[in-house]
Amino acid sequence: QVQLVESGGGVVQPGGSLTLSCTASGNIFSVHGMGWYRQAPGKARELVGDIISDGKSRYGEAVKGRFTLSRDNAKNTVYLQMNRLELEDTAVYYCKMEVDSGTGYRGYWGQGTQVTVSA
Repeated sequence: QVQLVESGGGVVQPGGSLTLSCTASGNIFSVHGMGWYRQAPGKARELVGDIISDGKSRYGEAVKGRFTLSRDNAKNTVYLQMNRLELEDTAVYYCKMEVDSGTGYRGYWGQGTQVTVSA
């Protein structure tokens, strides 16, 4: 059993910054991919970015140059630093990790954290 717990969401003005974090706990042998997705009302869930175990990362086009991923493998934690936030960044942000509990990798999702960008 693996649980992902997200934190750091909230309300921020346009141009502001927020940092999200997500920590995995439970029966964990190793974690490969760690990433964030988001879903705005009435829209499909989209990739924000992900980072694999060697540190390589990729980002969705909408956030390139503004958001930065990092990970702490010892803590099974991924961070999303969000700068120059825009109204269009308002969404529920979900963490996803690929976790091996000894029987191969499987994807796990967090419960989501709300980010609201509002003037």
